[in-house]
Amino acid sequence: MRLLMFEDDARYCALIRHHLTCRWPDAELVVASPVVQRKPAPEYLAQGFDAVLLSHEWPGGRGLDWLRDLVARPRFAPVIFLSGATDDQDAREALKLGAHAAIGRAKIEHGKLLDALASALNKQVQARAEWRTSVEAQEAQKFGEAFIRGYRRVRRLAAGPVSELYLAESEQAGALVVLKVARDQQTDNELDQSFRRFLQEYEIVQRIHHPGVVRLYDLGVSDQHAYLVMEYFRLGDLRRRMRSPLSVREALKIAAAIARALDGIHNAGVLHRDLKPGNVMLRDDGTLALIDFGLAKDAALAMQVTDHGQIFGTPHYMSPEQGHGEAIDVRSDLYSLGVMLFEMLTRQKPYAAENPMAIIYKHKNEAIPTLPEGLSALQPLIEKLLAKKPADRVQTALAAVDAIREAARALKPTDLAA
Repeated sequence: MRLLMFEDDARYCALIRHHLTCRWPDAELVVASPVVQRKPAPEYLAQGFDAVLLSHEWPGGRGLDWLRDLVARPRFAPVIFLSGATDDQDAREALKLGAHAAIGRAKIEHGKLLDALASALNKQVQARAEWRTSVEAQEAQKFGEAFIRGYRRVRRLAAGPVSELYLAESEQAGALVVLKVARDQQTDNELDQSFRRFLQEYEIVQRIHHPGVVRLYDLGVSDQHAYLVMEYFRLGDLRRRMRSPLSVREALKIAAAIARALDGIHNAGVLHRDLKPGNVMLRDDGTLALIDFGLAKDAALAMQVTDHGQIFGTPHYMSPEQGHGEAIDVRSDLYSLGVMLFEMLTRQKPYAAENPMAIIYKHKNEAIPTLPEGLSALQPLIEKLLAKKPADRVQTALAAVDAIREAARALKPTDLAA
């Protein structure tokens, strides 16, 4: 038995878990707060769950509004509505809308709840079996030239020369995920470059264990195509967020969160090496996560798939030493953080030119740009992050967090609200 529960009261969730394990000792109850998280994305069908428990209300929301949407989605998991009281108006309305059952939450009827769950389980098991043998299921599990079981393709998100990105729903994860599928097939008895990169990225992220890093769920090969399964961020990346003006307070908050994430990966012996707004993703709960460790350098794994001395990364965000193929350390990632902070504050990159090599030259040789007059209190912070020589920068990610906090304290309240 595996259930998804939309409920904001932790004590009530514990009570439901107690009732549940009386019949199913190994049952899993996944709780999602409707206050913190938004309504599930329209593509989500909760196919990895046997039933969904939905509270009738929470601060700022009503369960009936969610129910109308969820039950209208073809093949959505059975929904058990937790009304204020047994057979109240909300319960009757929920059944009319299509809820599998309606249970009063004020005084839980143990037998009625468990019978409703058992009935929902049987219904979902049958629905899954019918879908898996359908033509629709065969088509939905195709990702380019690869057939990958356990994932329902929603749509293709992007396509590049090396891989394609797909939005899919994972039964095992019980969530929408992103599949990165390599375009090239593996050669017999040999790991190809795509799979080596996927393997490195998977092993790096699995070792870090930090909330500021993307969650990776699976790595595999299907029809000789390597694939990597990762967390989906429906709010998109920092690049998208930066299309609208950011307040100084928000820019500093984001920069501090990125610095904390960098501390996590640096402590694991990893350099990101391609830190940019497109690799900073935003979660529904307001937290962020770093993605794309395909170019990362991992001291523990000692696996580096790029050639020594090769210039790689994104020129606008590369440190002077990285842009010139020199040895780099954690301070190179901190320089990239400084570039992003400058861009968040001014809506402009610190250095611009007509071609990548000219940008790389400017990072190395031009003076550190000056913030607008109203942000002059933050100039010392920018100087610490964008110093040309690594020795002149902040030396660690935690030091960067402290420097950001110190700079925020130096601002006037009117500056923070700008």
